[in-house]
Amino acid sequence: MRVRVGVQIQPQHGEFDRMRRAWREAEEIGADCIYTWDHFFPLRGEPEGPHFEGLTCLASLAENTQRAEIGALVFCNSYRNPNLLADAHRTIDHISGGRVVLGIGAGWFRKDYEEYGYEFGTAPERLRALRRNLPIIRERLTRLNPPPLRDMPILIGGGGEQVTLRLVAEHADTWHVFADLDTYVHKAQVLARQCERVGRDPAEIEHSVSRFDRELPRHADAYLEAGVRQFVVNTGGPDFDLSLLREMVTWRDRLGA
Repeated sequence: MRVRVGVQIQPQHGEFDRMRRAWREAEEIGADCIYTWDHFFPLRGEPEGPHFEGLTCLASLAENTQRAEIGALVFCNSYRNPNLLADAHRTIDHISGGRVVLGIGAGWFRKDYEEYGYEFGTAPERLRALRRNLPIIRERLTRLNPPPLRDMPILIGGGGEQVTLRLVAEHADTWHVFADLDTYVHKAQVLARQCERVGRDPAEIEHSVSRFDRELPRHADAYLEAGVRQFVVNTGGPDFDLSLLREMVTWRDRLGA
């Protein structure tokens, strides 16, 4: 499994045109994957600051790039009917020429739920909803006319050991987690056990990691040795600083030199 580098360009605290330029610049730098996210308000900085909706951003991202895979880290299962989410991704896949990854998670940001009228409920309830909807999404993708331009990859985000990693073992092509190295290693071991329980080869699942700090380049070799194959850095507005992406692309390219 080849090593890939991605960037999550967060649609917060910035102008849309500047974010659009960041998508294009990320692809020029050499990002393998470019992601948005799925929130209605900023997660950092001024809580009522500028922000844009994720699914619409993904459609624009499809039009403004040519090569990189695109998706979200991650769409919230609670915010859309699962059949609609599958159909929207299929449509955006055609816009992109077949580059979409369907990223999904159970949801966690209370403010999004309460401000937009969704029932927040409990974490177990949100996980049960994700478990229910994943087969619906996969089945709808097989029924759409026209279908996606490829067998659309499913990315599941999260590290919950009892439910989320079981769902990763059952459904995901890529697993994404925000984690330091020790936490990643532990979660990867749990995922391997979940794969064993469902009869799946864990090597079939790409491991993708981000960090909440700016230390991913410093630890990249150790993550690689531990099993990570996709490395995702993060940036938001107003500047959409891509310096960490440049570092990681340089590191990736040295691996293949």
